[in-house]
Amino acid sequence: MSAYQSINPANNQLLKAWNEHDDAYAQQALKTADALYHSAWSKGDNQPRLQVLHRLADLIDQRAEELATIASKEMGKLIGQSRGEVKICSQIARYYAEHAATFLQPQPYASDVGDAWLEYHPIGVIVAVEPWNFPYYQLMRVLAPNLALGNPVLAKHANIVPHCADVFEKLVEEAGAPKGAWTNLFISTDQVADLIADPRVQGVALTGSERAGSAVAEQAGKHLKKSTLELGGNDVFVVLDDADIDEAVRQGAQARLSNCGQVCTAAKRFILHEKIADTFMAKFSAALQSATPGDPLDEKTTLGPLSSKDARDRLVKQVEEAVKNGARVEFGGRAIDGVGCYYQPTVLTGLTPENPAYYQEFFGPVAQVYVVADDRAAVALANDSNYGLGGSVWTKDIARGRKMASQIETGMVFINSQSDTSAELPFGGVKRSGYGRELSDLGIKEFANQKLVVVAS
Repeated sequence: MSAYQSINPANNQLLKAWNEHDDAYAQQALKTADALYHSAWSKGDNQPRLQVLHRLADLIDQRAEELATIASKEMGKLIGQSRGEVKICSQIARYYAEHAATFLQPQPYASDVGDAWLEYHPIGVIVAVEPWNFPYYQLMRVLAPNLALGNPVLAKHANIVPHCADVFEKLVEEAGAPKGAWTNLFISTDQVADLIADPRVQGVALTGSERAGSAVAEQAGKHLKKSTLELGGNDVFVVLDDADIDEAVRQGAQARLSNCGQVCTAAKRFILHEKIADTFMAKFSAALQSATPGDPLDEKTTLGPLSSKDARDRLVKQVEEAVKNGARVEFGGRAIDGVGCYYQPTVLTGLTPENPAYYQEFFGPVAQVYVVADDRAAVALANDSNYGLGGSVWTKDIARGRKMASQIETGMVFINSQSDTSAELPFGGVKRSGYGRELSDLGIKEFANQKLVVVAS
């Protein structure tokens, strides 16, 4: 039985299975990618590569409904959210098509030594290991900057979204990219480790779990390869006493329900100022409990399934363990009966640092709620985390919000908005949330040879 199966989590029906690629296929893919790196395609004028990105953006826009439907059927994302994901993929492709040439311009450095500048060059084949929760967007974050720069990519996608992986590879090819520019590999973790060890591979990008990130970083470090990691998050959603409560409730509920809570940067720990805690909780609870589970392709559905039976079962066990260690379930707290991988929207309170759940990421529609007396306590609680990905602060006093945002130890903070993403904004975290940045001008320079050239004075 293939490890790469497309199973609809709304009804647990097998849609299709894909054969895994053997070592010979993976090695041939690496040989092709490496040959492309040593060709004029990678090392010459970047305009042909940027034209591929332009065409890719157009193709994605033209086939948006088809692509969205595939994602919704394969991993349970609501159809409207799948359309949003497809849209941002075309935006990222177009963003690098339009801005990469500027980002890669030589950068002068003032120096008494001579006329000095920094050039940006590709470094070689990159291995990408990507997760299922945004099955196109995660791939595009790696493809677009590396294609623009000239790094060929070998991509190992999550084994529950093989259809998305397959159709993405075909889109890149249809857009005019030569063989080797982007190769989808249905391979095992051992085969990934072998690729990382190969001297022809020069970098590794991973988005996924701590466990996967640790394994990949260890292998990359052992072989002296550059790596970037975007791992879990336990993002805070701080609501201060002067916040717009209704808007904070609306976006807070959206953050917990979007993608059925399976978003690394979504708000997971709700930190409420004591003066507004009761008001917020009443409205927030009502918003979560009004969610309508159902078919992700039905426009009326507001709560889709978790991505798989395994994901649902992990969440069930995690909540049970949290309660066993002292947490209180305000409502929800169990799987929804019937067909499919659905879980009730849930609020947990009473979590203390002695409870393992206090430091865990809940990847599903589960919110942790805390009440604090002042801004200092909110910041202390926000920073009492092993993660450091994103977060948001809600206040009408922007100076107060800016001060708090600067004190929160994460890679991203949004004021009066839930965490978001856009092609032009850097994306990444600190602590166990990983290192490195994707998107923006920073993303294209992660796997660049930033080469200094000096003409002596």
